[in-house]
Amino acid sequence: MFRSWMAAATAGAMLLAPGAHAQVTEKTADKAADKAADIHVMISGGFTAAYQKLAPGFAAQSGARLGTEHGPSMGKSPEAIPNRLARGEHADVVIMVGYALDDLIKKGVVDPQSRVELADSRIGMVVRQGTTVPDIRSVDALRQTLLQAKSIAYSDSASGVYVERELFAKLGEHDKLAAKAKKIEKTPVASMVANGQYEIGFQQVAELLPVPGVTFVGRIPEEVQSITRFAGGVPVKAEHPAEGKALLQYLAAPSAQAIVKETGLDSVP
Repeated sequence: MFRSWMAAATAGAMLLAPGAHAQVTEKTADKAADKAADIHVMISGGFTAAYQKLAPGFAAQSGARLGTEHGPSMGKSPEAIPNRLARGEHADVVIMVGYALDDLIKKGVVDPQSRVELADSRIGMVVRQGTTVPDIRSVDALRQTLLQAKSIAYSDSASGVYVERELFAKLGEHDKLAAKAKKIEKTPVASMVANGQYEIGFQQVAELLPVPGVTFVGRIPEEVQSITRFAGGVPVKAEHPAEGKALLQYLAAPSAQAIVKETGLDSVP
């Protein structure tokens, strides 16, 4: 199964904290890499952009190698983090939707003392690049935009659950909107909008921004917004629990917050 690896730098600069630099020799870095643990991370989409920017600094500071698996926080797909763990796949850290992490804690899969709050995420909307950018600045404007759209796509994770079960109803047009809306499994929603399969796409802002070929319209109005907390934890069967906790503390540190916000997330209050 595919796993991406991120190792400490072997030459040049070593990051001691997000944005901080220190010079190290190739020999020093090689020794650190030899002693380092291989930390296996499972992560869902919402925090991925921030993690990808922050993780090299942790790898350089600790000398650890980070092996990363990607999958939804929930759902029926084989890639979903709870399903991976249920099959016996190994992880030292899981980063996912907070209430899905709570389910794993209740089931005894994740150590309850290891939970770390990472970021809050709001839902945004995209359209295909080059098309007219609709108005969603008010609830009424959002309602009219969706009624006029030919097709709507949403994710199979937390944001999609909200869109499907609550947003359409809050707009007072559940049946009309649900009839032309589709849940997208595994694939980033924005990529389906970019290739023209759907006119409008909803997902966590942090999952929309990195995808080329779309225009980010904005966050949906606060009156009908849903905020998803992303958190991390250490599975009870982790081989490197101390290193996993250190990674989570690094990702939640004050020095990481500029990057968290840059990727479309909000710092935890």
